[in-house]
Amino acid sequence: MQEAISDSSTLIHLAGIGRLELLKDFYGKILITPAVWKEVVEEGKGRPGASEVKEANSSGWIEVIAPSNESVVRLLERELHKGEAEAIALGIERRPAVILLDESEARRVADVYGLHKTGVIGILIRAKLEGKVASLREELDRLRSEAGFWIGDEIYWQAVKAVAEGKNHPK
Repeated sequence: MQEAISDSSTLIHLAGIGRLELLKDFYGKILITPAVWKEVVEEGKGRPGASEVKEANSSGWIEVIAPSNESVVRLLERELHKGEAEAIALGIERRPAVILLDESEARRVADVYGLHKTGVIGILIRAKLEGKVASLREELDRLRSEAGFWIGDEIYWQAVKAVAEGKNHPK
């Protein structure tokens, strides 16, 4: 199995719809940084993702690892939140199969460093294509309503169409 590095957003939103386990299924080992742990587990206590990530860490499939190059983290923090900066810095060091990011600015920076990336929507598309979820549309709707994840209509319909569920597009 390949390892992946995750920012907070992917963990929080997948946990918010009960789909955090997809990361374990797809990658086996998820690495997160101390800033991501702090945001999700400590500051997020009582919210989606906190207990799920803590449990996954106890089970050994989510591991907390700090990036070793603090200057790269500081440089990245000029444009990104600390969790995103640490995740990308760790990605530069470890070159994982994928880095899980949802924010567009973090994704742009990951591109600069040649990191392969995906996010919540990409994970759910893969889950639909591999038969792990019955309906991408239902998952995206739950992501919006239950997990508070913002998805623009254009991206929503592109994703739905990509898995051949887009028959009732409003346009």
